Amino acid sequence: LAPSWMSTLERQCEALSESSTDEGFRLWMSCMPSPAFPPSVLQNCVKMTNEPPAGLKHNMRRCLALEPLNDPAIWEEPAAVQEEPPPASRAKKGARGAPKGGAESNPQGETSASSTEPPKELVYSPQAKAVKRLLFGLVFIHACVQERRRFGPIGWNIPYGFDDGDLRISARQARMYVLNASGKDVPFAALQYAVGECNYGGRVTDDKDRRLLTTILSRIYRPELLQGETFQLTESGTYFVPKDGPLTAYESYVDQLPSEQAPEAFGLHANADISKDLTATEELLASLVATGESGGGGGAGEGSNSSVAAVVADILARLPADFDLEVAQQKFPVSYHQSMNQVLIQEMARYNRLTAVIRTSLMNLDKALQGLQVLSSELEGVLRALAIGRVPRLWQATSFPSLKPLAGYIKDLLARLDMLSTWYKKGQSSVFWISGFFFTPSFTTAVLQNYARKHQLPIDSIGFDFEMMKGDAASLEGSVPEGGGVYVQGLFMEGAAWDSEAGLMKESEPKALHAPAPIIWLRPQRLADIHPTPHYDCPVYRTTDRRGTLATTGHSTNFLMMVRLPSDKPQWHWILRGVCMLCSLTDD
Repeated sequence: LAPSWMSTLERQCEALSESSTDEGFRLWMSCMPSPAFPPSVLQNCVKMTNEPPAGLKHNMRRCLALEPLNDPAIWEEPAAVQEEPPPASRAKKGARGAPKGGAESNPQGETSASSTEPPKELVYSPQAKAVKRLLFGLVFIHACVQERRRFGPIGWNIPYGFDDGDLRISARQARMYVLNASGKDVPFAALQYAVGECNYGGRVTDDKDRRLLTTILSRIYRPELLQGETFQLTESGTYFVPKDGPLTAYESYVDQLPSEQAPEAFGLHANADISKDLTATEELLASLVATGESGGGGGAGEGSNSSVAAVVADILARLPADFDLEVAQQKFPVSYHQSMNQVLIQEMARYNRLTAVIRTSLMNLDKALQGLQVLSSELEGVLRALAIGRVPRLWQATSFPSLKPLAGYIKDLLARLDMLSTWYKKGQSSVFWISGFFFTPSFTTAVLQNYARKHQLPIDSIGFDFEMMKGDAASLEGSVPEGGGVYVQGLFMEGAAWDSEAGLMKESEPKALHAPAPIIWLRPQRLADIHPTPHYDCPVYRTTDRRGTLATTGHSTNFLMMVRLPSDKPQWHWILRGVCMLCSLTDD
């Protein structure tokens, strides 16, 4: 319904009464979550929600109860044929048909065994076998993509609303593709495209999530699915496609699955359980904070105001003076062969705008707390945020992306300002702190520009090759990368770790959600000259939230680039793990 009509709906619901309606009258309304829905209507009604059940087992059991998967006929078409019992189970006959042992002759001279023959077994045609396995594989896929949402950004960058409609159309298409194949090979490529790009993929807007979805499909919808009596759906073998049978056989198999599943069932590391619990806790605390903020009242008390005043004084005392852009431009003028000069000036200007907003708001809030200025709604928002240790929305509007609490944010901001100040005083560092840039794409573009202008190459014909360096920043102090490029540090790995001795990716340590990434040499090269070794295309994000929007500059507000990390394991292993690198964490 249109939000503009919500006020009319509210008036009509208020006009309803027992005296003006029939005893059997009931009003049913279905609605997506919307802030425009009238709160009074919600308060006066019985609310019901329909959500997928928690757990892989219960999700799979629910899928088997949905149409058309709940129809036994769809699991039995094409019809199965009955196989004759093996020769060993038949009654033995004499050389000329004479009965032996317990066998007796019938009037036609034939013999029959007196013992009961075993029942004839069902032998499914290749088409029927393919339909069964594709449908059950789809049930697992649907439950998997639903349950991965509970793991937060490591499961999906964006939590998509996959629903029963995706399952229904995919099941019908899988059966149709097999029946139309007419004995030919199952068109797995067509199935992967229909399910991964059209049905489920039609909801996916993030290209890294699309890569994950197609990987999940390709690990199940492949020729090996139709080979052997069973097919493992997970590496541990806990979940597998059971032996071919009727619908009841698959229901019985799902019923005996464990109620609690390990992250391994989704291809995730065991640490993902910790991430899931932290995500649930953060959502609960955020809801409690939001409830307290919307509860009204007269604002913070005197004790809270005094603590906020102390925070304001501390931040103002620690904030350095703004950068003098005119002096900086004289020392680092615009140069055709050194684009880094312009990067420094632009970064100083961006941080000047941010610190100006912070300093002005804190000074005005300090006056308001002393009673020298009116506490506007804008300053009240700053006051509430500082009281609970959060970054005010007023600052976020002009800030770099960050999910840190207030103390960690201020510490991070001061470190970024110190990096630019050191650059201005001492010149470029040998190892750049890539996480400290306000707009990182300008830095990476400047590195490519310097290389392209030095070698007189079109900038669109070059790209980055990546080399993982051994040692720390101190060991590279004073060195210059041979052949151009820069050394960068300050990244963190999530979902995996780095083996510095082997120079390869490795599994995360138990209970270690993040691990420091090595120093990386961003080495510009002609695209035609880049010949990567076995690797994993690792996305780099600015925050742990991972999701972002497309800015007016054409860049994502969160995603930075893909870095090729050397690996001795296939790409799909790390894609299912949800491995990425981060510029900033959420802790202090």
